Amino acid sequence: MAGQRFGDLEAVVMDRMWSYSRPANVREVLEDLQRERPIAYTTVMTVMDNLHKKGWLRRKRVGRAYEYETVASREGYTAKLMREALATSNNQAAALVHFLSALSPEESEALRAALKVVKPQDTA
Repeated sequence: MAGQRFGDLEAVVMDRMWSYSRPANVREVLEDLQRERPIAYTTVMTVMDNLHKKGWLRRKRVGRAYEYETVASREGYTAKLMREALATSNNQAAALVHFLSALSPEESEALRAALKVVKPQDTA
């Protein structure tokens, strides 16, 4: 999968695809988006094709159209962004300290719960 953030329209399309929790074709996404903004079929088709080429959507032919579905969850995408952001730091420990010090009480609790599920790997 591409190692970058989604463009604005890519993010909107992926948000819709994640909200469906099922495969969808270009027409379905188009009609959904047209409730909020004027947008052309070809624009949505191009964005979905680009997301497919980047590895974020998979597709299969159904009749004359493609049906698309997400490859990764929204949470998986968020985790990937977090890892990429951490990788840009020359001092990952300091970056983590800054990150942790900015957590809300709810986020701290979510982190504690996550650490109970996934134990850090021992490298020794």
